[in-house]
Amino acid sequence: MQSKINYQNKLDAILSALPHDRVPTLLLHACCAPCSSYVLEYLSRYFAITLYFYNPNIAPMSEYLYRKEELLRLAQTQPHDHPVCFIDGDYVPEQFYTLAKGYEHEPERGVRCQKCLYHRLEETFRAAKGLAQPPDFVCTTLSISPHKDAAFLNAAGETLAQQYGIPWLYSDFKKKGGYQRSIVLSREYDLYRQDYCGCVYSKENSSCHNCD
Repeated sequence: MQSKINYQNKLDAILSALPHDRVPTLLLHACCAPCSSYVLEYLSRYFAITLYFYNPNIAPMSEYLYRKEELLRLAQTQPHDHPVCFIDGDYVPEQFYTLAKGYEHEPERGVRCQKCLYHRLEETFRAAKGLAQPPDFVCTTLSISPHKDAAFLNAAGETLAQQYGIPWLYSDFKKKGGYQRSIVLSREYDLYRQDYCGCVYSKENSSCHNCD
């Protein structure tokens, strides 16, 4: 039986090997402000970060826009050791409904969720590859949620890193009290904490609270 991988240990190893003569860059897929709060506090010590808000699963549009506004507000008001920039990804919900077709009744963390997560990560790598200066690493805030499978996210990131030629930053931001810290920071910055993951199916199921 394969032993469980400790992704925090893998992240620690990467951070300890970062160069000291320059600030490395990170394109960070962000799902929402609460999840990003701790991740930005943590990773901005090491990286110049560009947030990439690409989440076509979020519905309705008013919810999508509110979550984006909250993320922008956080990025502008939270102190960071190194610069934090923002890229607004396209909002094309039809892409989500196409990949979710036939999996509408899947439970949370099922095939529908995996297809959605993989799609968002792949679009993040595609965006990274298209930048004039590709980042040193790509990562996502998603692993901070207790409802997201860190093993799946990191395996997908590893596969896409090989495909796009940009290193993946391993993570399990639930470790070191990350999720609990995000709750504290959400209160400190008065962040909107949604009560469903984002898509209409998670809203109907109401089995994934206060995360994306």
